[in-house]
Amino acid sequence: MTYHAKSDFMRVMMERGYLADCTDYQALDEALVKGVVPAYIGYDATAASLHVGHLLNIMMLRWLQKTGHKPITLMGGGTTKVGDPSFRAEERPLLLPDQIGANIAGMGKVFARYLSYGEGATDAVMLNNAEWLDRLNYLEFLRDIGRHFSVNRMLSFESVKSRLDREQSLSFLEFNYMILQAYDFLELYRRHGCLLQMGGSDQWGNIVNGIDLTRRVLDQQIFGLTSPLLTTSDGRKMGKSAGGAVWLDGGMLSPYEFWQFWRNTTDADVGRFLKLYTELPVEECDRLGALSGSEINAAKVILAREVTTLLHGAEAAKAAEATAREVFEKGGIGDDLPTHRVTRAELAAGIANTAPFVALGLVGSGKEAKRLMGEGSIRLNDTPVTAAAHLTETDFDADGIAKLAVGRKKFGRVQLAD
Repeated sequence: MTYHAKSDFMRVMMERGYLADCTDYQALDEALVKGVVPAYIGYDATAASLHVGHLLNIMMLRWLQKTGHKPITLMGGGTTKVGDPSFRAEERPLLLPDQIGANIAGMGKVFARYLSYGEGATDAVMLNNAEWLDRLNYLEFLRDIGRHFSVNRMLSFESVKSRLDREQSLSFLEFNYMILQAYDFLELYRRHGCLLQMGGSDQWGNIVNGIDLTRRVLDQQIFGLTSPLLTTSDGRKMGKSAGGAVWLDGGMLSPYEFWQFWRNTTDADVGRFLKLYTELPVEECDRLGALSGSEINAAKVILAREVTTLLHGAEAAKAAEATAREVFEKGGIGDDLPTHRVTRAELAAGIANTAPFVALGLVGSGKEAKRLMGEGSIRLNDTPVTAAAHLTETDFDADGIAKLAVGRKKFGRVQLAD
């Protein structure tokens, strides 16, 4: 890409690696130079929290605000009732309104860590598309909006085409999703002057639909900008770990586990992740990413510290780092380690020594734990566990703590309670 950005926001997007594609680089850039541009990203409320897979786009909204523009976090109170079929093999489970509301509340806590909400010109606003989607009259919507969509064109979008090519069912409910998302963009322009929709590159078709609809209905130019769909250098989808999703809610994933996820970044990804997930200067990110040998480990600690500070605060990042030093360098048991609690009554009834490893997500199953025992990769209180057995009170120290380890990077503890 040879375009030279004039606006701070476009420059940041290009320099730090956020930009995959844009519908009109020059026109959007000029709008960003001219004044405050409201821009949105939509989030369906399918879980109680956001996860690391959402973090890149959250950082895009943060940079938007830092460069003088207005972020809109659009919660999918309406579209969650339908479910985005993009690149999914099957229909999403339908959620009840109360669950959707609870999920939106949980997700809102994460956004508050990254964005400043308020009434000012560049303050972020949180909106819910149920505000307009729940009130739609079906026949009027078909007549006024549906007539602008070509089924032939909708079938050509890769997100739909890939599902049909695999001969997997696509319900009419899901097929409506792209029309509803396009209508969101139209309504956000009408109500809030929103000029830009951002999202992952898998949302390109949905974003273009909204731009085309707004041009047809209001004869107004608006813009789309997408970020790359990230995979790690070893081919894994960004945001997934052996234990499942890497949640951004401290109650679902402890700050220490979050810190450790970033500390375990592969060497080849350090520089790229520093640019995408921290606010360190680009030159410093490149310098740290170019380190090798034992020095790259120091860069990984900086990455973990910076990302954890943004989400959980400086004190939580400091505590996580101290726990890591205690566990890795001194062989101790850090207070911040993920903890599984058992009662003496449960212990007396019999608890398999594999159970805490599974409960903490250090292994995927009891079967995997037994396999790793055979390989000598599982340790209890720094002693290799070679066979399945029951935990006993002698496994716990004077404070009622037993230390768990899988390999050299995964740690936890079991706490004995009355």
